[in-house]
Formats: sequence, C-alpha cells, structure tokens
Amino acid sequence: MSQIESGKELAERFGLQSASATAPIGEYLKQVWIRRDFIRELALARSTQQYSDSWLGRLWQLVTPILNAGIYYLIFGVLLGTRKGIDNFTAFLIAGVFAFNFMQTAITAAESCLAKNEKLVQAIHFPRLVLPLATTLQQVQQYFVSLCVLIVIVIATGEPITTSWLLLPVALFLQLLFTLGLSLMMARLGSKSRDLSQLLPFFMRTWRYISGVFFSIIVFTTQFPNFVGRALQLNPGAVYLDLIRDALMVSQQVDAAIWVSGVLWAVVTFVLGVVYFYRGEDQYV
Repeated sequence: MSQIESGKELAERFGLQSASATAPIGEYLKQVWIRRDFIRELALARSTQQYSDSWLGRLWQLVTPILNAGIYYLIFGVLLGTRKGIDNFTAFLIAGVFAFNFMQTAITAAESCLAKNEKLVQAIHFPRLVLPLATTLQQVQQYFVSLCVLIVIVIATGEPITTSWLLLPVALFLQLLFTLGLSLMMARLGSKSRDLSQLLPFFMRTWRYISGVFFSIIVFTTQFPNFVGRALQLNPGAVYLDLIRDALMVSQQVDAAIWVSGVLWAVVTFVLGVVYFYRGEDQYV
C-alpha cells in the first residue's frame, strides 16, 4: 500500500515554494522590475499623503527648499561667515545643502520603511526591495524640485551655463546609486534593530559636518596634515557634493580622483546594498 504524501511533500514534488522562499537573485530582480509601476504609484501616493493635510499641499515641495536655502544662507553665510575662500558662496552652500539633504532624507526614510509597512509585508507576498525603492523614489521627486530651485539660484548668482553642466546628470546618477545602496543597507539593519532609528540622526549629523556642506574642506584643513583634508574630500558625502558643484560652478573644479571615487563609491555601495538586502529577504516578515 503506497504511502500517502503530505501536503509539504506534494509541494516539494511539484516545485512549489513557501511564501517566504526567496527566488534566485536574477529572478528576484526581475520580479522587482515587473512591479516598477507599483513602485512609482506607491511613491506618488506616499508623497501626496505627506502633504494632504496642509493648506499649501504639494506646493510645500517648492516652498521647503526655498526656505531652507534662505535659512542656511543667513546662518552660515551671514552670521558664521563660512564663506571664506569660496567664490559664489550662495550657490556653493545651496548646492551642498540640497544634495546632502537628499541623501539624508532618503537613507533615514529607508531605515524605517519596512517597519512602517509591516501590515503590507505580512499580508502580501512581493519582493521587499520594492519598499525601499519606493521610499527612495519619493525622495527623488522632492530632490527634483530642489534641483530646479538650485539651478535658478546658480544662474541668478552669475554662474554661466557651460558644457560642464552636461556632467550634472552623471553626478546625480552616481549620487543616486550610492544613496540607494546605502538605503538598502539601512533598510535591512533597521528591520533587525529599532535602536538604529535613535542612532542614525547622530551619524547623519556628524557626516553632514565632515562633508563640507557649509564650508570648503580645502580651505578649512590647511592647518592639518594633507592626508586629513584628502580623507575628508574622498568621503562619499563630500564627493557627490563636489561633483555637483563641479558641474554647475566655474570656480569649483575638482580633480579626476574625485570623479573616480564617485564612480567607485556608487558601484560598490549599490551592489553591496542590493546583495545585502536580498540575503535578508526571508527575514522581512
């Protein structure tokens, strides 16, 4: 008399997998790509929801970067006088503030995206990579508005439109890859420990201050050994700020090492971020 197969044995014989089983990484990324429309719509819905209760609504996406630009210029340009050694400090400062704010908000939002979507994660089986991608895309939408404001400020402060502006999309793409990679790492770490949300603001604040957002690293490290200034210049926060400034400002030209660093930071961090997040896929429940 033949033994009756259990449901689990039948599933294994016919190649069925449990809901938490993770597909091979190639198939996994294909599943993410298939859901690209969902990622876009989720990002748009979250962005709309963010401003739904305010009187100005989505106009805050335009008002916020303008207010930030004015406040940071007043504090660092007028009161603290960090303009030393910088031509067109206004454009320098605003480019740094907007670029770093994008990285900070994207990484911080990704850290908690799985916890904030816990009910969705538990109810529906889909590649969890969708969630940090949607969160990052939401921040990209805000960043695009900030960049439009930045370009107006750059032109208004006397910067000419040159062929180096063609490098801006390249710099932004590299920055996006790096930010996405780091966001994926933070998303997995944040799902494992809620304490990270308490530590992350301190890390981001420190990173902001050593990345030359408000001052020129070259000018402010002249009294230190050369390796100190170079190390600060090659930290990824400073690298992407410098690449964006290099594209938009005649006076802010960087050497080839900064561009090479930008490419390496972007590619390595993105690949590691995707692989690290993927390997924790079955834990996001």
